[in-house]
Amino acid sequence: MAFHRHIYDREWHFSCGVKHYKVLMDEFHHVSTAFLELGRSYQEAIEDITMRMGAGMAKFICKEVETIDDYDEYCHYVAGLVGLGLSKLFYASGKEDLASDTLSNSMGLFLQKTNIIRDYLEDINEIPKSRMFWPRQIWSKYVNKLEDLKYEENSVKAVQCLNDMVTNALIHVEDCLKYMSALRDPAIFRFCAIPQIMAIGTLALCYNNIQVFRGVVKMRRGLTAKVIDRTKTMSDVYGDFYDFSRMLKSKVDNSDPNANKTKEKLETILKICRDSGSLNNRKSYIIRSEPRYNSTTIVVIFIILAMLLAYLSATRPNNI
Repeated sequence: MAFHRHIYDREWHFSCGVKHYKVLMDEFHHVSTAFLELGRSYQEAIEDITMRMGAGMAKFICKEVETIDDYDEYCHYVAGLVGLGLSKLFYASGKEDLASDTLSNSMGLFLQKTNIIRDYLEDINEIPKSRMFWPRQIWSKYVNKLEDLKYEENSVKAVQCLNDMVTNALIHVEDCLKYMSALRDPAIFRFCAIPQIMAIGTLALCYNNIQVFRGVVKMRRGLTAKVIDRTKTMSDVYGDFYDFSRMLKSKVDNSDPNANKTKEKLETILKICRDSGSLNNRKSYIIRSEPRYNSTTIVVIFIILAMLLAYLSATRPNNI
């Protein structure tokens, strides 16, 4: 609760945590020293968000995530407030207009919900105590206990619950696209846009994927590198959101309890991307068409295979 005051104290540190967290807190004077070198408008924005975030985290030490409202509130404290704080910093820099709290909050919630969905297994297996962020209001429709989702006998229910969680996260996409479309500074735009594209890509991979309950699901390094390299403008964002939304939509099973709701949210996203006018003459690096072979190519391949088999038969040792 008092953390926001300690950032003004160059001498303050606190011994807690393990590994990198312990190093950070033992050497916190480096953080406060850097903070004190910032302009006053930056300091005020950081202090305000840190104070609100600390109070929210303290609240959830003693409070479980029961309802979807609790889920949104928790995500607001740990990520939505980061969105609000960044918007204030962008505004203080003079490079951007001040975005609304609603849009800023959605930017944080979309990223945080994606992480919570993807990290189910890591969080539920946390030692000494499980970390449980999936709201009971959602998971209790499928299993009696949140940890039951990881057991093989509950695979069908687990995937249905996962799809419900993904559908909930998609609520924030429209706000995120609106937020990014208003950004003017190229560096700030890329800073905001790349994580959002990674999030929709991760959701497309996680949706209907039992591997979320078995191991780690994440985008390939090559695709991640392309996202980082090729995200320059809002047209790139619309294109990537369009492609990943199409990928996700192709995985929707009509027998899923939330299929209609999921498709409805995806169609809204697809329409926004189409209406942007950015998709014309665009080559996707996310969704590629299957290779096509004409009849001549197939004949040549067949002849080569036949010749290879004949050669192998002629040179085969007699004792084999």
